[in-house]
Amino acid sequence: MNGGRHDLGKRQAGVDRTRAAVLTAARELVAAGGGASLSVGEVARRAGVSRLTIYNQFGSRSGLLRAVAGQAHWHALPPATNGAKDPREELRDRVAAACAMWASDPALFRALPAVTSSGDPAALKDRALAERLAAADQLRPGCSLKEAEDVIGALTSFGVFDRLHQDGRRSPASVADILMRLAAAILNSES
Repeated sequence: MNGGRHDLGKRQAGVDRTRAAVLTAARELVAAGGGASLSVGEVARRAGVSRLTIYNQFGSRSGLLRAVAGQAHWHALPPATNGAKDPREELRDRVAAACAMWASDPALFRALPAVTSSGDPAALKDRALAERLAAADQLRPGCSLKEAEDVIGALTSFGVFDRLHQDGRRSPASVADILMRLAAAILNSES
């Protein structure tokens, strides 16, 4: 009976390794400029799996690209602080972490689809941070939670970073400084 559980664990480990190999292959191909023309067959060859394996794991080419994008974007999220940190400091940390992540491979992020669903981890963290700013009375008068959430999302988005970074003409730290000055538009100046 324990052998069955062991076999399931081995099987899951194999599935996890295969998924990681496929995501790595897809990410490498997208980073090399193949985002728009990425083929499932090319990813399968590079990962050493069949096309059917990719379709079983991701459903479609679009599903594969969404998984690569989601995996890449989730790395931009600093660990949750559960309210232990000042919300302004947390906002600064989120902006800096996003800038560092986007700067790590701008070509890759330009080629990936944006992940902007309301259920994605970044959107959920944007909302939670907006709520903490409001609870600490750090939002400017008249700034709604939705406005704060949207501004936080914009400040940590790749598109805004890319526009300000200009392929290295500004450092990620300089971009983060500019973004924090923009964040002042939603923050209470008295805090």
